[in-house]
Amino acid sequence: MSTTEPAAATVLEPLKKRLIAVWSLWSWGNATVSAVMVTFVFGTYIADAVGPGGQGTQYLTTANTIAGLIIALTAPVIGQRADNGGQRRRWLAINTLIVVALVAACFFVKPDQAYLVLGVTLMATMTLFDEFANLNYNSMITDIADSPRMGRVSGVGWGSGYLGGIVILAIVYFGLVAGEPPHLFGLGEDEMVNVRAVALVAAAWFLIFSLPLLLTPLKTADQDVVQERVSVLESYRRLLGLILGLWREDRNTFWFLVSSAIYRDGLSAVFTYGAILGVTVFGFTTSDILLFGIAGNVAAALGAFIGGWFDDRVGPRRVIATCVIALILTAGLLYFLDVERSLGGFVITPTGAFWVFGLMLCVFVGPAQSSSRAFLARLAPPSRAGELFGLYATAGRSVSFLTPGLIALLLLSAGGSDKAIILGVVVILSIGLATLALVHNPTGPAKMREHRVLSRS
Repeated sequence: MSTTEPAAATVLEPLKKRLIAVWSLWSWGNATVSAVMVTFVFGTYIADAVGPGGQGTQYLTTANTIAGLIIALTAPVIGQRADNGGQRRRWLAINTLIVVALVAACFFVKPDQAYLVLGVTLMATMTLFDEFANLNYNSMITDIADSPRMGRVSGVGWGSGYLGGIVILAIVYFGLVAGEPPHLFGLGEDEMVNVRAVALVAAAWFLIFSLPLLLTPLKTADQDVVQERVSVLESYRRLLGLILGLWREDRNTFWFLVSSAIYRDGLSAVFTYGAILGVTVFGFTTSDILLFGIAGNVAAALGAFIGGWFDDRVGPRRVIATCVIALILTAGLLYFLDVERSLGGFVITPTGAFWVFGLMLCVFVGPAQSSSRAFLARLAPPSRAGELFGLYATAGRSVSFLTPGLIALLLLSAGGSDKAIILGVVVILSIGLATLALVHNPTGPAKMREHRVLSRS
């Protein structure tokens, strides 16, 4: 029997379905940040129209690097201070509203180089506060689900995010971007106002679907252990105590944070570089890749829903390991299908291969991400979940250079062939899988040392 399954005599209280629904709606709305603003629409607008000739991409990459560094240095302390003050819900609301405002403000970024600094600053700051919002959002899973059913709840939330991204992406693309004017709301294309209006629609979308959670009364576990306010320096001393405590007393949690940081970097690369591979290696057109993006999100959502069901039955570690192995094998096979091949009388074209095996990659990314959150949620003491999820974010950010750096090296050694992207993803996933061998399914809360041990030293 899995270590995550309840004993036969255990009687579980019914899940609060309405609470899970409003929690998942927040994810449905939040998907607009990654799907619309960062990946498919507004990030591309800044790179192509606001800062052409590669300048927009350069500025945006630099700004996002700075935001990532700030996240890595501050996320655990932000989570810790929210937990200690019993303010998890309040900070979720504050950060959500800040993100909504920053998304809406992108409307004022006109297609002129004079607006480039404004545009990349808004985008990077949006990413920063979105990470803080997600930190508090993820930690709330400990308030709405018990350990034996953490997997399915996480899967529902993650799948909802994928599906929400599909719907809002379709609305803004077909309503405001594609086709001839007039577009939605009767907008024309002077100063690309139709594309800029995407920011307003995206902001409204996130606000509408976040309100049910923000307005729902919910007592979170951090409110039971409110502590006195301490200095920022003391917060970092406590963070160091947490890290030392995990290394000395809870290697399972420590190695999970290390392993998940590595393989999650590979998971992110599947979506980050998938569009590039589709166009440059497998013969996709721009419209093809948009359709693939929609289909890929559907596949990832289905994978997250199904993976959550398995998570509660066999444990998150087995789900993660199975998905990472499947990703490695599928990506390895795809590497050899960039040219037309005949197999058993069937002709496999590169485009057809990418549709089939690319979607398979998406199927396995969803449950791997969802089960990673469920794994940590089972380890997190509810009153200190924000601190641990902050460390989770920091661990991920601290190795976020691995896949891009390895891909850059492989591209140089491969003479610039974008096929090297596949090899880079496979290597990073393999390293993550190897370190996952040091991890077993969570059997209880993480042993998080109290700060007093460190402060006396």
